[in-house]
Amino acid sequence: MTTRQTTTIPDASAQPREFLEYLYQAAVTRALPLENTARYLPNPPTPESGGRTIVIGAGKAGGSMAQAVEALWPADAPLEGLVVTRYHHIPPRPAGLKQRIEVVEAAHPVPDAAGLAAAQRILALVQGLTANDLVLCLISGGGSALLTLPAEGLSLEEKQGINKALLNSGANIAEMNCVRKHLSRIKGGRLAVACAPARVVTLTISDVPGDDPSIIASGPTVPDATSCAEAVAILQRYGIAVPGAIMSLLEQGALETPKPGDPVFEGHEVHMIATPQQSLEAAAAAARAAGLAAYILSDEIEGESREVGKVHGALARAVALKGQPFQKPCVILSGGETTVTIRKQAPGTARGRGGRAGEFCMGLALALQAQAGVYALAADTDGIDGVEDNAGAYVAPDTLQRALARGMKLDQYLDRNDAYGYFDPLGDLVVTGPTHTNVNDFRALLIL
Repeated sequence: MTTRQTTTIPDASAQPREFLEYLYQAAVTRALPLENTARYLPNPPTPESGGRTIVIGAGKAGGSMAQAVEALWPADAPLEGLVVTRYHHIPPRPAGLKQRIEVVEAAHPVPDAAGLAAAQRILALVQGLTANDLVLCLISGGGSALLTLPAEGLSLEEKQGINKALLNSGANIAEMNCVRKHLSRIKGGRLAVACAPARVVTLTISDVPGDDPSIIASGPTVPDATSCAEAVAILQRYGIAVPGAIMSLLEQGALETPKPGDPVFEGHEVHMIATPQQSLEAAAAAARAAGLAAYILSDEIEGESREVGKVHGALARAVALKGQPFQKPCVILSGGETTVTIRKQAPGTARGRGGRAGEFCMGLALALQAQAGVYALAADTDGIDGVEDNAGAYVAPDTLQRALARGMKLDQYLDRNDAYGYFDPLGDLVVTGPTHTNVNDFRALLIL
């Protein structure tokens, strides 16, 4: 499956999987940086000012955002910088496009030494700037892990452990990033402080419910309204241990971030160049062009992935059996960022593989009860579901039957969070490769 929109619309009745993949493509294409960047680019500093343009940034879309800037920036205007993206997420370079922004790779979702080195280099790059200089910051989802610079007294290994615990805890993205901001020397607006007195323009692709730029990649160039006290409460709520000295600093408020109203942010601009809602609207338009009614539930759905899947399944059954609240045939779309709480396994039991989209699909299949005429696809718009090589999974009316024929019981796979192990033998993983953008979860239910 490609991630570029095709011109031929598959027949939904005859090719339900291909049709759902087509809707996913429409959503991804709407969020590609080259489609959305031009209108938000500032003018370069004038030659008379002697100002420089420095491009910095982090995120899964970092490589494609940097290429979009290179393609759109005036050829005669100076441009330099450094952006960090996830391993294997640098898109192929178009023929004839000169590279002016360095792009490096690092680990996600758990940070590594390469991300630490990139953060140190980015921080060094913006030292000594003047009011005549322009900093263009390119931010997308995944930047929290990719742009890692632990607070003083916190090692990379300790930060990795905290990050893993957060990922497995069931905490939502706002809670995780509140903690990350207060345990960092570069997130939560601190990068903007380092850029002063230069002008900062931030271009961001949203991957969070509500499109709050202070949450996306932990908001390195925007003010942070959360507090050390909130970070402490989140750590305690989920039972996440941090070194005693760091907890003391949090409790004392010594790791506080720059807040709204701080003069350092005066004159700065933040532009949201792509959002989950826009991508859902693009998918809805594609469905309507195919002659189907389309409904967007929300782009801000959160909660346990399997439970969200069960709710979607109950809704789809109501439509299929009762014509409520929508008449079939139709497409139901939703987005947001669900969570997966990793279940403890018995000693000697291998932990399952999978991410949010796959877990959603398992909960959905369980609730659908092999309902005739209902098909679904859930996938992450960055092309990677968790840490696996699939974007998500596909569910059909015969999913449970095909699995049982192989001796596969869905509840057992749910118990060990093993969506990959469940859908892979069925041939129902959705594999796209990196899409070079990221507007979070995409879910589509086709009811015929």
